[in-house]
Amino acid sequence: MTGWSCLVTGAGGFLGQRIVCLLVKKELKEIRALDKAFRPGLREDFSKLQNKTKLTMLEGDILDESCLKRACQDISVIIHTASIIDIFGVTHRESIMNFNVKGTVLLEACVQASVLVFIHTTNIQVAWPNSYKKIVQNQHEQEPLENTQPAPYPYSKKLAEKAVLAVNVQTLKNAGTLYPCALRSMHIYGEGSPFLTANVNRALKNNAILSTIGKFPTTNPIYVGWAHILALRVLWGPKKALSVRGQFYYILDDSYDIPNYTLSKEFGLRLDSRWSLPLSLVCWIGFLLEIVSFLLRPVYTYRPPFNSHTVTLSNSMVTFSYKKPLYSWEEAQQKTVEWVGSLVDRHKENLKSKTQ
Repeated sequence: MTGWSCLVTGAGGFLGQRIVCLLVKKELKEIRALDKAFRPGLREDFSKLQNKTKLTMLEGDILDESCLKRACQDISVIIHTASIIDIFGVTHRESIMNFNVKGTVLLEACVQASVLVFIHTTNIQVAWPNSYKKIVQNQHEQEPLENTQPAPYPYSKKLAEKAVLAVNVQTLKNAGTLYPCALRSMHIYGEGSPFLTANVNRALKNNAILSTIGKFPTTNPIYVGWAHILALRVLWGPKKALSVRGQFYYILDDSYDIPNYTLSKEFGLRLDSRWSLPLSLVCWIGFLLEIVSFLLRPVYTYRPPFNSHTVTLSNSMVTFSYKKPLYSWEEAQQKTVEWVGSLVDRHKENLKSKTQ
C-alpha cells in the first residue's frame, strides 16, 4: 500500500479512530482524518501516531461539497464510516436520511478526484431483522435478504448502500474506474465502545445488572476496525479487486455470544434473571413508547428505553457461514475485558472519592 493516500470519514468516532490507528501501521503516503469536530484529547492521541505516514486532521461537514472536494484531492482510497446511528428514533427522520443518504455526495467528489477505492460502512440492519419470530441460519452474500422495516436508520443505510454499489460502473475523471464495496457490520465491540461504556456504567449504578431486552445471543459481534483493513488489502491487489468491486460483505467474528455480558461478567456484572413480560407484549409497549416520543418531539426530546425496532433487533436470531477474522475471539475478548476492567476501577475510585 506504499504510495497510497487514504481518507477516513467519521474519524472522530469509535470505528473511525480505530481504523486510523490501524492504517498508520500500513506505511501509506498520507492518512486524512475527517470529522465535523475532534475532541481535544483525540487530537493529542492522533498527534502521537505520527510516523513516516503523514496524518492530517480535517474538520468539515460531510454534506459540504467544497469541503469534500478539498478532502478528496490526491486521495487513492476512501473509508467511509461517517453516519448518524440512531436505533431509538430520537433523531428526526429527515436528519438521518439527509446525513446517511445524501452523505454519499462523497461519491461525486470521488469521481472528480479520481479516487480508486471506496469502502462503505453499512450495517446488518439493511438485511435483517423483519421479525423476531423468524430465525435465519447460515446466511451468506449470495442469499438475498432485505429488511423491509420502516425504521429510519436501517432504511437510510439500505439506500446509501445501494447508491454506493451502483457506482461500480462509474468512470472517473481521469478515465480510470472506481472500485466500491460495502461492509455490513454486526454489533461492533472493543476498547472505547460508547455503547459498551454506557451499558457497563449503567449496570454499575444498578446493582451490577446489565439491562437488556434480549435474553440470548442473536448474531455474531465484530471486533472494531479489522475488516476495513482487510478489505483495503484485498482491493490493493488488482486481480482480487475485480471480484470484490461492487459487492457487499457481512463482517463478523468467530464468536456467537452476548458481548456486553461476556466481556464484563468477570467483574461481577450479570444479566437480569427476573421474570420478564411476554415478548409480543414488550413489542407492543415499544410501539407505544415510539408514539409517546413522537408526540413529545415538538416540546421535548424523549429517548425511550426501547422501541419496537430494538425489541425485534435484540430478539431476532441470524447465523452466518463461518469466515476467518483478522483477530481471534480470544484475542479481541482479552483486549476488551482489560479495558472494561479500567471502567470498573474508575467507578470504584469515583465512589471512594465521594465517601471521603
